[in-house]
Amino acid sequence: MLVVISPAKRLDWDAQTAQMTQPVFQPDAVRLAKTARNLTLGGLKSLMGLSDDLARLNRDRFRAFQDDPEQEVTRPAVMAFAGDTYQGLEAGSLSTEELDWAQDHLRILSGLYGVLRPMDAIQPYRLEMGSRLKTRRGGNLYDYWRDTLSQHLNAQAETVGTGVLVNCASQEYFGAVAPGALKLRVITPAFMEDKDDGKGPKMVSFFAKKARGAMARYVIVNRLTDPESLQDFVTGGYRYRPDLSSDDKPVFVRPYPAS
Repeated sequence: MLVVISPAKRLDWDAQTAQMTQPVFQPDAVRLAKTARNLTLGGLKSLMGLSDDLARLNRDRFRAFQDDPEQEVTRPAVMAFAGDTYQGLEAGSLSTEELDWAQDHLRILSGLYGVLRPMDAIQPYRLEMGSRLKTRRGGNLYDYWRDTLSQHLNAQAETVGTGVLVNCASQEYFGAVAPGALKLRVITPAFMEDKDDGKGPKMVSFFAKKARGAMARYVIVNRLTDPESLQDFVTGGYRYRPDLSSDDKPVFVRPYPAS
């Protein structure tokens, strides 16, 4: 199986460094960084709904973005991202063998880099996939990436010999994967909390993001190949609910608040 996850807005630049690989779409990242660099501070602020301080920070990041960066200004993607999904993934505690497996089977979708492998060297940035950054390819990043991400995922799936993709990314990011060009079966797990209030299980964003990272970890640690084995996921108190599930959307529920 392949697994895809979203990146994170928050970065941990104290993350451990290691032998890194170059992103597949590094030239595109350079091109997009140069486009963003040309925006005014107000334009950058409006593009991503940033505060003044965050707009300045990211303006400075784009200005400092290097075409061929030195190792000291980069970090492995899976270690550098520090949002809720990455709390569930806990990449820092994966073994060397598990990270090697993840390098072939885990992909991070990115507005700037397109697709990242776990150990790809990234420079600090923030550029959400939903950003309406205008380029020669169109008015937003969905236009920019078009079929590229789907074609890349198809090729990687063929390399590792799978026809299944487990989508643990947000809709914002997986929306950039053109379904017409994707040749894989897509399984999208859903994670819900049951408040026992008679209204039924509901998705709570913070918990769902963390659970998607934990699911990605579960696939990596267990080297899963059979989609039905996803149903055995119990991390964090979740249990598979066949009554709420379909073949390509397994639903996992736990009591709320989480114990």
